[in-house]
Amino acid sequence: MAGRKFLVGGNWKMNGCKSDYKALIEAWNKATVTDKCEVVIGAPAPYLQYVRDTMKKEFAVSAQNTYKASKGAFTGEISPEMVLDCGATWTILGHSERRDIFKESDEEIAEKTKFCVDNGLMVMWCCGEHKEEREAGTTMDVVSVQLKALADKLAPEDWAKIAIAYEPVWAIGTGLTATPEQAQGTHKDIREWVSKNVSAEVAGAVRIQYGGSVKSSNCVELAKCPDIDGFLVGGASLKEDFTEVMNAADESVSE
Repeated sequence: MAGRKFLVGGNWKMNGCKSDYKALIEAWNKATVTDKCEVVIGAPAPYLQYVRDTMKKEFAVSAQNTYKASKGAFTGEISPEMVLDCGATWTILGHSERRDIFKESDEEIAEKTKFCVDNGLMVMWCCGEHKEEREAGTTMDVVSVQLKALADKLAPEDWAKIAIAYEPVWAIGTGLTATPEQAQGTHKDIREWVSKNVSAEVAGAVRIQYGGSVKSSNCVELAKCPDIDGFLVGGASLKEDFTEVMNAADESVSE
C-alpha cells in the first residue's frame, strides 16, 4: 500500500430507510474500527443528513451521485453544495449502474467529477469491464478509455481528491468475486496506466479500491494485495458485520 491509507466505502444504493439504518449505525458506533482505515458511507440522498447526524464522526458520508452544476432547472439532481450542506464530504461517480442503466458517458462522468472536486467534494470514481470483456482479455482496453476521459479533465492537483474504484461489472451483486490475483493484476495495470499517462507521483499516491461482492469472508485476502488500497462495497455494507471489512487491513482488530 506504500503509505496509502486503506479506504473502505459502503454504497447503500436505493435500499433501506431510517428504521433500517438506525440499528446498523448503532452497532457500528459501538464497534472497534482500526485507525488504519478511512470509512465512507454512501447513503441515499434523502438520508444524507440523518446518517451524518447519527453516525460517529470518524466515518465520512458520501452521496451516491452528484450533478455538474451548482443550481438550476435540473429536476431530481443534487449539487455539490447540497451534499456539503448535509455534512457529507464525498460522492460516488461513474458506478456501472449509472453507466449502464442511466447511460452516462465517460465524458459526462469526467465532467461531473471535475465539477465536484472543484467544488469541495472528494470522489470515489468507478470503472470496470463487463464479463464478456474480461473473457476476451480486453479489461484494460475498456478501463483505459474510462481513465483517459477522466485524466483529460483533471488537473494534476485534482488527483489528491480522487479514489479510483475498480469494479468488474460481472462481480457486482452477482456473488462472483475476482480472485486476489485477478484483482491485483488489474489494480497494478491501472496504477501503471496512471504512472504513464498522468505521473509517477500521482500513481504512487492515488488509492485504488476494489469493488465486486466483497464481504467478510473474502476481504482479508483481497486486502493483502499490494495495489488494493480499499474496497467499495454494496450489499455487505448494509450488514452489521461490515465492520469486519473495515478492519480487513488490520487483522489484529476485533469488535
